[in-house]
Amino acid sequence: MEIPQDVFSSIAEILERLYGADAAAWTDRIAGLVTDFSPPQTTHRDGLWDQRDVVLITYGDQVRDERHQPLQALRHFLLDHGFDRLFSVVHLLPCFPFTSDDGFAVKDYRTIDPRLGTWDDVGELNRSFDLMLDLVLNHCSRQHPWFQAYLAGQKPYDEYFIEVDPATDLSAVVRPRSSPLLTPVETSRGVRYVWTTFSDDQIDLNYANPAVLTEMLSILLEYVQRGARIIRLDAIAYLWKRIGTPCIHLPEAHLVVKLMRRLLDAVAPGTLVLTETNVPHKENISYFGDGDEAHIVYQFSLAPLLLDAYLSGEARPLMRWLHELCEEDPLPPNTTFLNFTASHDGIGVRPLEGLVSEERFERLIRAITDRGGLVSTRRNSDGSDTPYELNITYFDALGEPEGLTPALHARRFLSTQAVMLALPGIPAVYFHSLTATPNDHEGVKRTGHARAINRRRFTRAELDELVGRAGSPQQIVFSEYKRMLDRRIAQPAFHPAADQQVIELGDPALISFLRYDPASGQRIWTIANTGRQQRRVDLSALPEFQPQEDLLSEAAVSPGQRHLTLQGWQTVWLSDRNAGPG
Repeated sequence: MEIPQDVFSSIAEILERLYGADAAAWTDRIAGLVTDFSPPQTTHRDGLWDQRDVVLITYGDQVRDERHQPLQALRHFLLDHGFDRLFSVVHLLPCFPFTSDDGFAVKDYRTIDPRLGTWDDVGELNRSFDLMLDLVLNHCSRQHPWFQAYLAGQKPYDEYFIEVDPATDLSAVVRPRSSPLLTPVETSRGVRYVWTTFSDDQIDLNYANPAVLTEMLSILLEYVQRGARIIRLDAIAYLWKRIGTPCIHLPEAHLVVKLMRRLLDAVAPGTLVLTETNVPHKENISYFGDGDEAHIVYQFSLAPLLLDAYLSGEARPLMRWLHELCEEDPLPPNTTFLNFTASHDGIGVRPLEGLVSEERFERLIRAITDRGGLVSTRRNSDGSDTPYELNITYFDALGEPEGLTPALHARRFLSTQAVMLALPGIPAVYFHSLTATPNDHEGVKRTGHARAINRRRFTRAELDELVGRAGSPQQIVFSEYKRMLDRRIAQPAFHPAADQQVIELGDPALISFLRYDPASGQRIWTIANTGRQQRRVDLSALPEFQPQEDLLSEAAVSPGQRHLTLQGWQTVWLSDRNAGPG
């Protein structure tokens, strides 16, 4: 296809800001990529998203059986349980050949790992779900052919990576890890020190070289051509390096996002950009730009704030945060949040900065370790280490050291999920949240990596037994989560853009907010009890609201009823109109 002239001009302008006099030739090369691009065939939909959009986050080899490749086994499991009606998108975590970090040290960006399946298997999954794919663009595996060519001194790959003299002062660099920033490698020219933000197996790419950006744009377009509707830009905040700066959120990183957005809007309208920036809220939402960068950013503060509320039985920090969200300037048009409580990574705690006291933060850390969790750290500029993420399954994080009954443990966990599902934005559910997976301590021992605690893989037989054991917390959660999703996707008031109003009830244990959809007129009042004891709720706090039904319990609310009793760890979705399942 031909690149429109206005798009060509805007890309040229961005490239000139990035590369100066070198930009012109690279603009032509990028235009050539578009010429070779065939837009994917897409089903027409009204708008970018609605209340029916829910994302499932999963590894391609999450489910294994002896008769099928893992990608096929995953598809069979999802279809057998009717998840094609409950999830609109599958976020297929990196399924390319890799050497570490469960896929995030890619050694071939264009091939599906043969241990998982083929691009045809990905295409079959795409017949039932939209796809989200990761563009792991900050770094590649040290086994990638680009890096092997760099070690051999082969052009042009000798300029694909970032060499730094180890005597350089790098104290200003913001780190997400405690591992060394520079890694010595033996090259044909002797020992060189290369930039490694995340590990010595993940070598950062040099985006000051326009050839690197052009390579990644080519890969981006291939993923879209292969069926990706959402592109997740992994670790985008660290993309651009300039000595003497924090090397995070640099203007050039934002320009790269703008360039990708402009390109995709032109050649594949409806393809969405999601940025992964696990940082404090104000920094995170900067990736919306002026509506010209990400369509979607993660709501990173939600997961740790919900844990803090449910482990303390006191929701004031979460309620303050919800108030602040309502008071912020409106989001740019065609942007939204991705709400989630768990993912393949740990629970990031940097997004708690400024939201909870130091004492409360330390109490949360202790609570997680008491429940069998681990704490990963990052290196500060003064050489000290501070917590960066909590490594634990979200289900076990909501247990108690002395234990809970299966029903209580499931209810506490499901209460948090009901809050997440009700907030403005698109919800994303990690596979292990569906299955209430316990901590995988054996996985940590086997791999030596803390994140393995939340990355267990299953055989189909193990999975069927786990979620089919009557009365187990896994069976309760699996069944109830499906029912919650079934109710949620039918409610116009849960459209990502529906209005939200925070309702104060005078009880620090309660989370309370109202969603309103002007088009349908539906309103849903979410009230959650973060404590173990019953709470009596005065419905006159919202006198003009006349609820008819709790959508979660499916219990009717009597006309004129002004009080409601919430059980410990119970969430209600009070709707002012009857709305059935999707």
